[in-house]
Amino acid sequence: MNSLTRLLAATALTLALGSAASAKTLVYCSEASPEGFDPALYTAGTTFDASSRTVYNRLVEFKHGSTETEPGLAESWEISEDGTVYTFKLRPDVKFQTTDFFTPTRTLNADDVIYSFERQLKSDNPWNQYVPGASWEYASGMGFPDLIKSIEKVDDLTVKFTLNRPEAPFLADLAMDFASIMSKEYADSLAEAGNEATLNQQPLGTGPFQFVAYQPDAVIRYKANPDYFKGQQPIDDLIFAITTDASVRAQKLKANECQIFPYPNAADVESLKSDPNLEVPSQEGLNVAYMAYNTTQAPFDKVEVRKALNMAINKQAIIDAVFQGAAVPAKNPIPPTMWSYNDAVEDDPYDPEKSQQMLKDAGVENLSMKIWAMPVSRPYMLNARRAAELMQADLEKVGVSAEIVSYEWGEYLEKSKAKDRDGAAMLGWTGDNGDPDNFLDTLLGCEAVGGNNRAQWCNEEFDALVKKAKTTSDQAERTKLYEEAQVVFKREAPWLTIDHSTVFMPMQKSVKNFYQDPLGYHRFDDVDIAE
Repeated sequence: MNSLTRLLAATALTLALGSAASAKTLVYCSEASPEGFDPALYTAGTTFDASSRTVYNRLVEFKHGSTETEPGLAESWEISEDGTVYTFKLRPDVKFQTTDFFTPTRTLNADDVIYSFERQLKSDNPWNQYVPGASWEYASGMGFPDLIKSIEKVDDLTVKFTLNRPEAPFLADLAMDFASIMSKEYADSLAEAGNEATLNQQPLGTGPFQFVAYQPDAVIRYKANPDYFKGQQPIDDLIFAITTDASVRAQKLKANECQIFPYPNAADVESLKSDPNLEVPSQEGLNVAYMAYNTTQAPFDKVEVRKALNMAINKQAIIDAVFQGAAVPAKNPIPPTMWSYNDAVEDDPYDPEKSQQMLKDAGVENLSMKIWAMPVSRPYMLNARRAAELMQADLEKVGVSAEIVSYEWGEYLEKSKAKDRDGAAMLGWTGDNGDPDNFLDTLLGCEAVGGNNRAQWCNEEFDALVKKAKTTSDQAERTKLYEEAQVVFKREAPWLTIDHSTVFMPMQKSVKNFYQDPLGYHRFDDVDIAE
């Protein structure tokens, strides 16, 4: 960020704060800019924080600080005995937000639910490509177009989902961000004016906060929704001060320029804990960091090459340097705190000598590759550049030359999905619904190739196991299937599994009722701040 950009950002934040001087204001120093404000188009937590968790609601919600679901926009539901029909009864009189850019004339009804999903499921829906190239990555990667047979309006406050097969995690899936409910009336007004793209720029929902303004890479401003169906929030004004440098976020927190921020540098945690004005809660993250090989590109199409590269990299050294021990090495694609975790799986050992021999036996010499390093802090990888540098040094020891590449965050996420992407891309995941399916199928299933499946890995044996696990509600049976799937994953090594991290959330002691979320969300509904 150059000096002019910094000045503009500071001025924007000062103006935002100044205009809300008489109101109760909370400033959240967010780590990056959102990709947009339509959560169904994206998969990044940064984008969800700025859109689905502020502006929108879902039929079903996760309880604060929990993976347990509770009623949201649906006050109740019934599930057929065969698990294929879900009938939701909507809350009456739920109002959409009234903003400077739109005034609704009706309350939430079944039309809004049908619109919100069908645009993601049907290629002939007029909203399916309102953003050119939209892939609806979550809905498509989770197989929703094939899963959902129909969505019907029974009456204004009743909507029925009919599935082609039972889907054990379906209810929890509907609490995820991509399932946020939009206003069809607002969408229709934009379409009539030929301004469809505005839906992704000026969001409007039923949520606790309503969108006011966004200055890219600087500030997002919200205000409490006075018509929120759960009651107006204690915070009058919520401001996201976009601050990509974790050290700067820490400085702003200490100066009370923001009251809460995510993903501190490991080296800053003790200093933050020692500040009498701050508290630093922590919890084991439901997360994994990984480096995905493009398994369709030589020589990464050979399992012995992928195994050899895994054995060349010292994961413990990465954890020591990047997390200062506040993480554990990962061996499976799901975290050890998640049910069905297969602890019997043996990790690829750190063994440079064997790695070098395996590469030689595979006929791979003088290999040059790219390591993609994320440009932003994430809960599962606080400093991807530093981790990539350590990997680069390790690979050099076994005769592999690695170039580190990166892009702006939104561009990084998009480019890393490409089926012809070169090298290995570092990324990670925080569970969205507390179900193993959200890792195993969402990140590694065949339907997710070209989307969340950055390894472009379609293994029929693995895919059959995770698909079968979806169709039964018997958790013991699902556990067995997922344990088998983890064995296949480790044998085939589409990823280098790196770590599962502890997540710290520094905040001013004046912040009240903020819950660390096991699903990695940053939610400000019900949060208060002492004056």
